[in-house]
Amino acid sequence: MSAIIYFLCLSLLTPVSKSINDSTSLYLSPTIFFPSYQNMLNSFKIYIYTPSKPFSFPSPIESLFFASLQASSFVTQNPEEAHLFFVPFASNIPTRSIARFIRDLRMEFPYWNRTLGADHFYVSCTGLGYESDRNLVELKKNSVQISCSPVPEGKFVPHKDITLPPLASFTYASHSPGNKTTRYLVMHNVAKDSKLVNELRNDSDFLMESEPSNEMTLVERLGRSMFCLFEYGADISGIGKALRFGCVPVMVTDRPMQDLPLMDVLNWQKIVVFVGSGGGVKEVKRVVDRACRDDECEGTRRLGTAASQHFGWNEIPEPYDSFYMVIYQLWLRRHTIRYPRREFV
Repeated sequence: MSAIIYFLCLSLLTPVSKSINDSTSLYLSPTIFFPSYQNMLNSFKIYIYTPSKPFSFPSPIESLFFASLQASSFVTQNPEEAHLFFVPFASNIPTRSIARFIRDLRMEFPYWNRTLGADHFYVSCTGLGYESDRNLVELKKNSVQISCSPVPEGKFVPHKDITLPPLASFTYASHSPGNKTTRYLVMHNVAKDSKLVNELRNDSDFLMESEPSNEMTLVERLGRSMFCLFEYGADISGIGKALRFGCVPVMVTDRPMQDLPLMDVLNWQKIVVFVGSGGGVKEVKRVVDRACRDDECEGTRRLGTAASQHFGWNEIPEPYDSFYMVIYQLWLRRHTIRYPRREFV
């Protein structure tokens, strides 16, 4: 059955997968991604520790990920066959409670001590900071953290940690990108009082989106717009919908971004235009015009639409959706590093 699903999904991805050997692919490693994904479906196993007491996650996306994981075929009841171990706790509990849970796992099971937690992972939407307790040090330094983008500064370790795609479902999947009558749509969740936003507000090329009254209104706006401006550091939850409806995301940021969702899989440079805020409106227009000329924009838009399938969450996960892509990034981290032991004061 998994093989049937695999080839069915490949047929849906034909426009992209045909070009996996050239520079037009939206994937960083297209020749590796599809066979590795299939290997994940066939063999990846995760052991979930029993929490010390019943709890609930503080955010809907954390809850959905955990529920999807519990119901998946990746879960094993035999820890000896597990590639990775999930440490379940609510991220809004006191850090001393988290430290106590890790200490108990260390004493009750042999698996944490084998790698000092490097083959373990946990979910914390806001991320955990650095603490002095030995258990928390090992959790933060070694274990994979799954959090929400953008992660507060100092709470994300590049190349180790993962961010969840924003919680979104594409209710209007039959709605196709329409005629592009608006050049720039500035998403409603940018900083209201920034200097750049004030400049955008006074430029007729930019439509400042107010909070949409309903989902269909947002879809219509996205479908009519050529570019959607997001401010990194603010809420970027609409980026999946922008991709789906052909509105090329323009990400305004003044620092390197290392915590975008699916960083290990997607070539973000192919589907998003990145621009700094220091040059104002003129710089935004200049960078966008240079990066996305009319003929190139169609390719960028096509790749973005293809990438959007990875930004949808479903109550029952579907192949290549957000849940499976997060699991795939965990799969890539299954070869753990065994850290040398050290003394903690």
